[in-house]
Amino acid sequence: MSLKFKVAKMFCLPEAGNLKAFADVSVNDALVIKGLRVIEGKKGLFVSMPREQGKDSKWYDQVSCTSADIFDDISSKVLLEYEALAK
Repeated sequence: MSLKFKVAKMFCLPEAGNLKAFADVSVNDALVIKGLRVIEGKKGLFVSMPREQGKDSKWYDQVSCTSADIFDDISSKVLLEYEALAK
């Protein structure tokens, strides 16, 4: 079974500093991953998966990809959507 990703929602944040947007991604029209972030880093834009800060002040991943190819596919779709909306 192949996975198909699409951006379900994009929330651009033009006044939020390095945080540029939040995105929700649909997987095979059956599952939605909420809270991906588009961030402006030193080397340009990148996508960060949802994380939550624990009571110990450490950050914990809420979603992780099993392969770099899956993460790259999600990231490219989110960044393309962000760049289209940010124009």
